[in-house]
Amino acid sequence: MTPPAPSPLDPDRVTVTVTNGVADVRLARPDKVNALDGRMFSSIVAAGDMVGTDASVRVVVLSGEGRSFCAGLDLASFSAMAGAGDGDGHGDESVASSVSGTRSIVDRLPGRPSNLFQEVANVWQALRQPVIAALHGHVLGGGLQIALGADIRVAAPDATLSVMEVRWGLLPDMTGPQALVRLVGLDVAKELVFTARRLSGVDALALGLVTRVADDPRETAFALATEIANRNPEAVQGAKALLNAAGTRPLEESLVDESVRMERLMGSPNQVEAVTAELEGRAPVFTDGA
Repeated sequence: MTPPAPSPLDPDRVTVTVTNGVADVRLARPDKVNALDGRMFSSIVAAGDMVGTDASVRVVVLSGEGRSFCAGLDLASFSAMAGAGDGDGHGDESVASSVSGTRSIVDRLPGRPSNLFQEVANVWQALRQPVIAALHGHVLGGGLQIALGADIRVAAPDATLSVMEVRWGLLPDMTGPQALVRLVGLDVAKELVFTARRLSGVDALALGLVTRVADDPRETAFALATEIANRNPEAVQGAKALLNAAGTRPLEESLVDESVRMERLMGSPNQVEAVTAELEGRAPVFTDGA
């Protein structure tokens, strides 16, 4: 059975505004510490799809309203998962069905490598544009896996991060294992997954789980986003694609891709504008691609 596409964005779960090339994507369920329910899952994917097709968006900032980024799975959804199974560990299929209409979490969304739960993280890696996650309060379980889908993570020093699925007798299955190994190495990833150890933002920085620590991560994320948005968007997006593919394919294929992308950039209008603006000591004015 093929699962349907995610539902349209629900503004009671996620909001999106775009200003000066920066998309402000906010998890908007602060009364529930932005916990993940069915509407939240669908709306996060819809938000990613929305900004991905907006040519004016050059950078995305992903954050949560209220006192936390995201506290993980909604407890009511977790109770439904635990109570709807047949006793052999297949209760998660009931949740998959209720959220996305799929028969099983093994089913993929049309045209994507993921199910709906995985796509809330994968959608950010799949975007052409860079994504910066601003993390504060609780960043737990599925919330952390969503953050791992971003390209850059800025965390408050006192944020609390945990790959906590093992506490519920589960494993991280929202693309977390793929990102963890690349960020912190295999042995550290195993320790974090096996123990559900809670980390502060400072601890997470020391392990490489986050990129920066800042007292106001959202403000810092927007400052960084503004800086990136003032670079040639074609160069930035091409660089993201190259870096994401690094180490995943034969070396010759990667080197050819570098050359093809560079040849495409050299002499292009935005590349010429970057050089001209630099020489003239002014801010560049780039055109947005399709």
